[in-house]
Amino acid sequence: MPGPLAGIAVTVSAFLIGAIPWGYVVARSTTGVDLREVGSGGTGATNVLRTLGFRASAIVFVLDVVKGVASVLLARALGLGTLWEAAAGVAVVAGHCWSPFIGFKGGKGVATGAGAATVLFPFVVAVLPLMAMIVWSTRYVSLGSLVSAAVATIAAVAFARVDALDWTSAVAIAVIFAIIVVRHESNIRRLMNGTERRLGDSH
Repeated sequence: MPGPLAGIAVTVSAFLIGAIPWGYVVARSTTGVDLREVGSGGTGATNVLRTLGFRASAIVFVLDVVKGVASVLLARALGLGTLWEAAAGVAVVAGHCWSPFIGFKGGKGVATGAGAATVLFPFVVAVLPLMAMIVWSTRYVSLGSLVSAAVATIAAVAFARVDALDWTSAVAIAVIFAIIVVRHESNIRRLMNGTERRLGDSH
């Protein structure tokens, strides 16, 4: 099995993969818009949707998911073990949220986190319909993201308690959830005071 230096190298690589700001790249290259200066200021798929429309948002969403999937699979392909797979999963989400390439700004970690978490814990796929249902019924993307991430975390811990998932992966998913919550701090405040912007609102 590769040593810890290989694990550290993959973790750093995962952070840099996550730091590729696909939303920023797509928006800047197609329209000249700097996503950091419009809408929510985030570079994720939701701000792309509100700024550039569905097609661009779908492209960014897929690319962001792939970042998460690829980073964990890289650690797995090298036979680094669950600890480094988990580290790669957390690192890629951190890179996405705080990209050094664009002044340590970024997205909110949902798509990239979903990609990483799905490799660590495939049950996460079963949570996606819940997110879709919440977003469809409330038009709050933030609420759907937070609830589905919370459910995935609770499920991961429950599976780990009965030895159906290793605790390293469960803890990584919990850390990813914590990052998502931190990145949604302003959304949570707006949800609580009723001023959160709904999907489709013009302002």
